Amino acid sequence: MFSLQDKRILITGASRGLGSVCARAFAQSGARLALMARSEEALEGVRASCDHATHHLVTPVDLTDGAALKEAVQKATDFLGQIDVVLHVAGGGLGLREPLISSEDLSRLFALNVGAAVEINRLVAPAMAERGKGNLVHVASITATDAVASVGYNTVKSALSAYVRSLGNHLAASGIVVTGILPGGFIAPGNSWERLAATKPEVVDRFIIERLPRGRLAEAEELIPLLSFLCSEAASMMGGCLVPIDAGEGKTYLSV
Repeated sequence: MFSLQDKRILITGASRGLGSVCARAFAQSGARLALMARSEEALEGVRASCDHATHHLVTPVDLTDGAALKEAVQKATDFLGQIDVVLHVAGGGLGLREPLISSEDLSRLFALNVGAAVEINRLVAPAMAERGKGNLVHVASITATDAVASVGYNTVKSALSAYVRSLGNHLAASGIVVTGILPGGFIAPGNSWERLAATKPEVVDRFIIERLPRGRLAEAEELIPLLSFLCSEAASMMGGCLVPIDAGEGKTYLSV
């Protein structure tokens, strides 16, 4: 039940960070992958580093471009034969930290963090429902329940969590399991924490002292066991669930 062998998985944000770590781990577990992000060169580098590289597809696309995204999903479906799992990793704050964020900038954040997942799910869910099974897994954030990041980022990750909870309820009867994770801070190749550690290590050190009970940032690889479970058939009871994975960083008593 926990196996990803021969699972056909679409991963967004796969060119770096957690997406690239998941790609290599899932390929090692025997999955076949469609890797999505903007940079074809970076995606090709990730694909080349995966086991059985020829079993995987690179699909460069702007996830906020609806027409291009539809074409990319169709390309992934044609290559894989079907899509069993979507792992939505793409997201971020786009450097927008102004508390009085403009509606235009908030819309940009929403398009990347929520809109792309919404559109991909709309495209792949009908075929999953026909087969009576499928997994839609979303990487949200601890900021969905703790207002610890920028206003814009907090807002869109909260929206993503509400979407997961709601969609999970509506699709449960179809056999599609909709889930999400709420990670705390972690290091991954090319992600914001890695960049910040290189440019402003004092900021990272202060964050670790003030926020992290373990005294260190997590490694992206520590998220793989939970994500692997949620992408597997063993997650059948997890529909609509959002799972905190923050090593004690969060301060809320209840999670959604």
